[in-house]
Amino acid sequence: MSTNETLGTRIARLRREKNMTQDEVAEKMNLSPQAVSKWENDQSCPDIMLLPQLADLFGVTTDTLLKGETNEPAVRILPPEERKNFDQMMLRVNVNSADGDIVHVNLPMPLIKMALDIGMEIPKVNDKLGVNLKDIDMNKIIALVEQGVIGRLVEVQSANGDLVEVVVE
Repeated sequence: MSTNETLGTRIARLRREKNMTQDEVAEKMNLSPQAVSKWENDQSCPDIMLLPQLADLFGVTTDTLLKGETNEPAVRILPPEERKNFDQMMLRVNVNSADGDIVHVNLPMPLIKMALDIGMEIPKVNDKLGVNLKDIDMNKIIALVEQGVIGRLVEVQSANGDLVEVVVE
């Protein structure tokens, strides 16, 4: 989400995230596809009375729809019909040190599961920062993901400003 995102580009992004066409949005909102196209091209705006229905259609709040702000929790449990296939999910470990060191590790969930199944150990990411993935119980993370948990599972900021995040997407 960009801070320069217009209402029209936000509507288009939210529509695409729901894998919907402009025609499908128009049909569900009892409008013409041209009206949706005009919104997305910033040629017009939805009527104020349509905003709650449009927000519901995209599964966001009206604040998120209008301003792009979200108050979503860092971790969510998705219902089965909204979950990604496990084989398409990623575990992301992001490390940003106060000294400017940046480390991003992106691991496909099936690779982690396979590595655990054959007894491989998960290595340290960075000795200097003391980030040790061995301290994270990957079997528990896999179990959580299989139950529909996604989001920022771990966020640690040290007193000197180092930040470590573990995110499942």
